[in-house]
Amino acid sequence: MANIEGYDLPDDLFYYEEDSWIKVEGDKIKIGMTDFFQQAAGDIVYIDLPFEGDEITQGEPFGKAQSSKWIGKLIAPLSGTIEEVNYELDSDSTIINKDPYGEGWVIIITPSNFEEEKKNLIHGIEAITAWIKRQIAKSERLKAEAGKEE
Repeated sequence: MANIEGYDLPDDLFYYEEDSWIKVEGDKIKIGMTDFFQQAAGDIVYIDLPFEGDEITQGEPFGKAQSSKWIGKLIAPLSGTIEEVNYELDSDSTIINKDPYGEGWVIIITPSNFEEEKKNLIHGIEAITAWIKRQIAKSERLKAEAGKEE
């Protein structure tokens, strides 16, 4: 587990620009939201989950998360068919905050184009470090812009 700038990022996972992670489990892919996502959001109070059997497309929304701060889209890191949905999140969406890489997973898919789409994923400690630093800078820029508007 790497800790970069205060964010836990397991270095054996793949990451997608939109703050999601993937874990390859045989011919299935487990997908969840990163520690950066949950820290930026604050306590998740509601999550709008997709349905088993739904098709998702890399880069497209597949659900929504809501915290007391905002409502954000869950963006698919890969294309495929949803095989399982973590319905535990319906009764306690803060599991994402408590354990984003374990019990807080969101969906499991059978990927439809993994070999091609994995080119769009981030993997390896150097790439992960550069990516999270970009995410932090982007977040700070957005906060500064919001402060100017007030």
